[in-house]
This record gives sequence, C-alpha cells and structure tokens, in this order.
Amino acid sequence: MKIYYTDNILSFQGELTLHNVSYSFNQIRTILKQTKHELIILDIADVSRIDSSGVALLDHVKDLAEEQQKSVKITNASGSVKNSLQTFTSLQLPPERVPQRVSLIEKLGKGAFHVWRELVNALYLVSDSFYFAVVNLASRKGTRKGEFINQCIIIGMNAFFIIALISFLIGFILALQSAAQMRQFGASIYVADLVAISMTREMGPLITAILLAGRSGSAIASEIATMVVTEETDALRAMGLNPVRYTLVPKVHAITVMMPILTVLSMIIGIIGSFVIGYGYLGIGVQAFYGQVINALILKDILTGLIKSIVFAWIIVLVGAFYGFRVKGGATDVGHATTASVVAAIFMVILADSILGLLFYFQW
Repeated sequence: MKIYYTDNILSFQGELTLHNVSYSFNQIRTILKQTKHELIILDIADVSRIDSSGVALLDHVKDLAEEQQKSVKITNASGSVKNSLQTFTSLQLPPERVPQRVSLIEKLGKGAFHVWRELVNALYLVSDSFYFAVVNLASRKGTRKGEFINQCIIIGMNAFFIIALISFLIGFILALQSAAQMRQFGASIYVADLVAISMTREMGPLITAILLAGRSGSAIASEIATMVVTEETDALRAMGLNPVRYTLVPKVHAITVMMPILTVLSMIIGIIGSFVIGYGYLGIGVQAFYGQVINALILKDILTGLIKSIVFAWIIVLVGAFYGFRVKGGATDVGHATTASVVAAIFMVILADSILGLLFYFQW
C-alpha cells in the first residue's frame, strides 16, 4: 500500500487490508496533524482490494479528522470497493444508547408493580384451581380418565418410603436427645409424651410437607413448565380445554387426599422411632409407652396436624403450578422455575406453620 498526499488530496494505491492498516494509519495520522486544509479528500480509485480492517481504518480516519475540526470525503471508489464500504462501515449504525440512571422512587414503583402483577396472577390461579376442583367433584369433563388415581400413586404411594424413613429417624433422634435430659429428673416415661405431641402437632405435618415440596412440588413445577415451553398448554386451549383444569386439578385432588394419610403415617412411624429409644435405652415397656402416648394425646393434637397437612398440600401444589405456568423461555428457565418453586414452597409451608401454630395455640 502506497499513500500520496498532494494539496488536500490523499491518494491510496494497492491493497488496503489487515496486513498494512497499521502502517497506513500512522502515515495518515501524521498527514492530518500537519495539513492546514479543513477538507481532506480520500482518493481510493487505485485501491484494488479492501477488507473490513481497511474499512475500519477509513472510518477511524473520519473520526480522527472530526476531532481536529476537519472533514473527510471519500471519492472514486470502484464497484467492489464501494460494496465493501457499504457492508463493513460502522458509521451508519445508530448511536449506542447511554443507560439512564433510575431513581430510587422509580425502582420502588417498578418493584411494587411487579409484586402486584405477580399477586394478581397468583390469585387468578388460586381461584381457577379451587373453582375447577369443586366443579370436578360433580363432573370430570375436561380431565383425563384415571388421572386422579395416577396422581395419588405418584404423589402419595411413591413418597411413602422416604417419608417413613425420615419420620422414623426424626422420632428416634427426638427421643434420644430428650432422654438424656429426662433421665436426670427421673422422668424418662415422659419421653413418650414429648415425642407424641411434637410429632402430631408439628413434626409430622412439617416433615411430610417439606419432603413433598422437594419431591412432588418440584415435579409439578417442572411438568407444567415443560408443557408451557413446548406449547402444550397452548394446544390445550386450542382444543377448548382449560390447562388449569386439565393438568392441575387432578393434582389438587390427589395431594388433598394423600397428604393427610402420609401425615398420619409420619406421626405413627415417628412415635415408633421414639419407642425404639424408650424400649432399648430407657427400659420403658410396650404397654407403659403405649398408655403414656394415649393419655398424652387429645383430639386437638391430631386435628391440628391434619388441618396443617391440608393447608400445606394446597400451598405445595399451587406454588409449583404458579412457577410452572409463568415460565417463558427454554430448558434453562424450566430448571430455574423448578428450583424457585421448591424454595418458595418450603418458605410458605414454614410461614403457614408458624401462623397456624399461633392460631391453634391461642384459640384452642
């Protein structure tokens, strides 16, 4: 590449490519500093070939000239060179938008609007779910035949073994930890009372809910989210079927039935776990332990656990469905929705447990 400068005309001869743009730019920059002319004409009639680097050089020359309050004009470009200039130039691109600073009031307003919108969507989902759950008791129109039994097996029976194992270990540990303190006061027999009340009022419903939130809640969220991503919910609407009624209502019915059953089994197995410690470590007989449990428990304790289990069941299924239906995007968003649903469901279950615990304590 050769560069000639005569008067205010800068002529190029040869190829203006990646291999010589650095050398050419140094020459041009020196010429621009020394010239007194306000208009510089770039004559590229003798440029045989130009690539994207050469076009970038000419664009940079224009910018450099503007900084020195000079103007540049390109002339005599051949057909192929003109096509390259039009293809690779960056001067025709729109200017980059400068991000504007958002005030604190605007951030708070945007956050409040987002929370309000999500709350409205959640209320729509809850109302649709309970409405169709009641309607489906009389008519199963709009749902798959046998789906209720299928969901009972998936949500309930398949979760029994993990719930039984965890409940046994929780009862075992509760009895073991409390036995060390009770023996100091000669009150070992009251280990049965402590574990029986804690398992029926708190630990049984809470353990079952947390395990189902991680197991069934995540499955509900991922299933519905996948249907949304693959446009199966849109297909259901096109066929005249309500996605909430078709996919969610059988799950609501199933978890409402199976959650109290699993909770009762969790209570019983947790008490059995405490009996292992009572019999093997404290020397409490079978009849004595059984009699102490029966005397300690009242109907209020069992009803408290059952009411909590139903509320927890509705929270798990509705939170999973909420995060599933709001997914937009692809497989990555399905994973994010599944994770968020588990975290939100466990948080809501613990929050509901605290509120219900206060209500039952002061009202009953």
